[in-house]
Amino acid sequence: MPDSKITMTSSRPYLVRAFNEWILDNDCTPYIVVDAGVQGVQVPTEHVANGQIVLNISPGAVRGLVIGNGALEFSARFGGVPMQVFIPLQAVMAVYAKENGEGMVFGSEPGSPDPEGPGGKDSEHGSGDNGQGGDRPSGRPTLKVVK
Repeated sequence: MPDSKITMTSSRPYLVRAFNEWILDNDCTPYIVVDAGVQGVQVPTEHVANGQIVLNISPGAVRGLVIGNGALEFSARFGGVPMQVFIPLQAVMAVYAKENGEGMVFGSEPGSPDPEGPGGKDSEHGSGDNGQGGDRPSGRPTLKVVK
């Protein structure tokens, strides 16, 4: 039925859950890159750099991880201070394994709202690159787009 338009939900929550499970099944540590400027993101701001934060979401690092269809949430300690973290899934820019960089970088999905809202404020975000700005420090894992 190519003539009918079927509205699909976002694939991002399913992909984040799948990559998280795959990374854990391979005895690696799942990390996510989050756009901290997206409305609704609740992360420790003192750890945000260049508008992004990288978070370890392994079972040993977080408690009560829930990757729902709209948001990812968990509780964790940052510098010994407990915090409830809430991340709308459109703010998740990538999920990858710390040990080898294997994972996925997310682009914008058709029909999804602009993460920054009308008149986006982050000039890097919409630059067309895959989220790997050249200003990233060396020594960080590289991300590969998995097709």
